[in-house]
Amino acid sequence: GDVTMNMRNLLRKMGKKSVRPGNAAAMFFLNATDPRVINTTRAAMTGVAFKAQRAAVDFFKVAGRHQTRHPPATVGKPPLREEIIHFVNKKLPAGLPSKTARALLDIEDRAYVPVIRDPKGTSADSEAVFYFPGCGSERLFSQVGLATQAMLWHAGVQTVLPPGYVCCGYPQRGSGQFDKAEKMITDNRVLFHRLATTLNYLDIKTVVVSCGTCYDQLAGYEFDKIFPGSRIIDIHEYLLEKGITLPAEQQGAYLYHEPCHNPMKLQDSTTTVKALVGDNVLKNNRCCGESGTLGVTRPDISTQVRFRKEEEIRQGAAQLRASGAVPEKANVKILTSCPSCLQGLKRYEDDLQSGLLEADYIVIEMARHILGDNWLKDYVDRANAGGIERVLV
Repeated sequence: GDVTMNMRNLLRKMGKKSVRPGNAAAMFFLNATDPRVINTTRAAMTGVAFKAQRAAVDFFKVAGRHQTRHPPATVGKPPLREEIIHFVNKKLPAGLPSKTARALLDIEDRAYVPVIRDPKGTSADSEAVFYFPGCGSERLFSQVGLATQAMLWHAGVQTVLPPGYVCCGYPQRGSGQFDKAEKMITDNRVLFHRLATTLNYLDIKTVVVSCGTCYDQLAGYEFDKIFPGSRIIDIHEYLLEKGITLPAEQQGAYLYHEPCHNPMKLQDSTTTVKALVGDNVLKNNRCCGESGTLGVTRPDISTQVRFRKEEEIRQGAAQLRASGAVPEKANVKILTSCPSCLQGLKRYEDDLQSGLLEADYIVIEMARHILGDNWLKDYVDRANAGGIERVLV
């Protein structure tokens, strides 16, 4: 990975790096900090581009199905017609929340640090955590960031969020924009030091993440110097630490997709998932093929990766059904812990021959069972009704 990123950075500095519209659009979205730009771009992506792509999938269904069943080898840039089919052979996700997590909670102002707590169940002395949601969990799949906050609220802790929209810098490094990434990282660290000084009375010892890519980047931020004695932990491992798991009567059968950028570091992640949602969890191997922006910048390669993953999903679903854990023709749920993988896995939802595949986040599945089907609206309403303190930084 480091070799690839250095090659991209070198090609960029030499002026030889190819420009791909999908990557350019994604980086524009991730680099933006102005709420108006972010919300407008998100509306254009999810409200227009995603819908157009899904409509195109239906239009090219015959050609798309043929291509995914017999993916051609990549021996150079594919012909334009073939490349178009690659881009529309599997649907992008639908049904995303109408707004970003911050917009729903009215905490987009970069001048203020949001401190979210249950005014009835916490006090100024309650444990405080710093939650870094990242772009995928906050800007795009905002239900992931909100589920994380809702479960932290349920755990009885105070949740401190960064002021305004903040990106960790990994996507910039990944695309070879090293100078942009370093500036972003430095600015973030300065901001977090200011935040820590302002909120030193909270004595934050835990930095929570809900994305493995963010975890890998934040590991170099030296948070132990920002919040002395602190550690970084994934939300799922944190909930397990707190003893928050699904009750036995609510446990189901699931496939589990472990992300390439796995945020669970304390033990084997399958062990953690089984402890959270029940023992009937079957690990589903192989990369989902989304890989950040790979799915839109090199859809021809993604088609080949997805061919093998689709086979694994079919085998896993058949195994769950054969064991009796999932009835024949019932939907099969596959859980993950990465926003990019969530997007990638949702592309397989129409591919099972018996029933549908439902892709979701582990923390969302837990929120749905523990807090109820209306957990998102309930949490947003409670937080907006006196659960958010805004501290000038």
